[in-house]
Amino acid sequence: MTHEEHHAAKTLGIGKAIAVLTSGGDAQGMNAAVRAVVRVGIFTGARVFFVHEGYQGLVDGGDHIKEATWESVSMMLQLGGTVIGSARCKDFREREGRLRAAYNLVKRGITNLCVI
Repeated sequence: MTHEEHHAAKTLGIGKAIAVLTSGGDAQGMNAAVRAVVRVGIFTGARVFFVHEGYQGLVDGGDHIKEATWESVSMMLQLGGTVIGSARCKDFREREGRLRAAYNLVKRGITNLCVI
């Protein structure tokens, strides 16, 4: 990667915000995937948010959506499961629940959602 390409990559995310959530049962590599999303997002200049407890956290909003930092993912790789949690969500199956989830993203200026 040339210096120019490296600099261009570091500005791709400026003005964007990414939320990452995990869904379904725990599986190997989920924490590594969450860590990768956070680190690449921050590297490219984006703000990155954790959505705790999967789609349920997305619907509930509030304290379930927290900004991530480079340091907040530094010890994730050696942990099992998913450190941000996942939960079944009946509300998300209905339009009203999905609208609440979308509102919680828009309210924080989140432009992208990564579901693992």
